[in-house]
Amino acid sequence: MATILQVPAPQTDHTEALTVPRSRRASGFRVHVSRFKWLYLLLLPGLIYFAVFRYAPMFGAVIAFKDFVPFLGIWDSPWVGGAHFVDFFQSPDFPRLLANTLILALLNLTIAFPLTIVIALLLNELRLNLLKRTVQTLIYVPHFLSWTVVASLTYLLFALDTGPLFHFINGILGTDIDFLASADWFRPIIVLQEIWKNTGWGTIIFLAALASVDQEQYEAAIIDGAGRFRRVWHITLPSIRPTIVVMLILQMGQILNTGFEQIYLMTNSLNREVADVFDTFVYFMGITQGSYSYSTAVGLFKAVIGVVLIFGANWLSRRFNQEGIF
Repeated sequence: MATILQVPAPQTDHTEALTVPRSRRASGFRVHVSRFKWLYLLLLPGLIYFAVFRYAPMFGAVIAFKDFVPFLGIWDSPWVGGAHFVDFFQSPDFPRLLANTLILALLNLTIAFPLTIVIALLLNELRLNLLKRTVQTLIYVPHFLSWTVVASLTYLLFALDTGPLFHFINGILGTDIDFLASADWFRPIIVLQEIWKNTGWGTIIFLAALASVDQEQYEAAIIDGAGRFRRVWHITLPSIRPTIVVMLILQMGQILNTGFEQIYLMTNSLNREVADVFDTFVYFMGITQGSYSYSTAVGLFKAVIGVVLIFGANWLSRRFNQEGIF
C-alpha cells in the first residue's frame, strides 16, 4: 500500500495580504471624493462653521489658568494655575449655582424629554393625514420663535393685573400671586416655556425612528389579539429604544446648559436667588465685571462636566447592552 506523503502548505502572512498599499488607499480616497464631490461641497460650510466658531475659540480657554490682562494678550498674561477654579469652588455662589442648574436640568430631563416621546407616539397613532400634518405644524412653529418673543408672550400672559393667565390661575386658586416675580413659580414657567417651544421640534427624530418600525410586527400582534397599548409597549417602544438612548446620552451632555437667553430674559431682582445658573453667572462675571479668566474657568468646568457625563452615560448604555453614540 503506497504511502501518501502530505507536504505542508507554505505559510502565508495574512497581514501582508490584508495590507493595502498606501498609494492604492490614496487613489481610492481621491476616487471617493471625486464621486461625492457635491456632497462634500455641501458639507464644507458646516465644517468651516464648527472650525471657526467652535474649535478655534477653544485655544482661548487657556486664560482660565492665567490672570488675563487684555493689554498683555493671552500668552503674556501671568500664569496662576488652578487658582480661579479653587476660588470658584470655595465661593458661596457655587452651591447655589449648582443647585439651580441641576434642578432646572432635571426638570427638563424628567418632564420635557419624556413628553417629546409621548407626543411622537400620539402623532404616530393618528390616521387622518390632514389632522396629523396640521398638529405637527402647530407644534413645530414655536421652535422658530426667538426666546425674546417667548419671554415677551410670557410677560403679556402673566402680567400683573392685565395678564389673562394671571387672572385665570389666581381665580381658580383664589390667590393673588405675581407669577413673574415669584421665586416659587420661576422654575415651572421655565419648564412650560421649554415644553411649548422645543417639544414639538424634538418629536421629528422620534417620528423618523417610528417610520422605520416593521409593520408586519403590528399585523402579527393584531392577529394575536394585542390591543393598541400593548402594541406600543411591546413593539413600538423597543423598536425606538436605540434612538431614545442616543438622545438621552446627548441630553446628559447638555445637562448644565440651561440656556442663557431664556434664563436671562426671565430673571429679575425678586427671583434671582433661584434664577442664577452657570450660564448667567459666566455672563455677569465675564461681560459686566470684566473677570475674563474667572468666567472662563467656570465655563471650562461646565464643559468638562458635560464631556464626563456623555462618556459616563455612553458607558452605562454599553453596560446594559444598549447602543451608544460611540
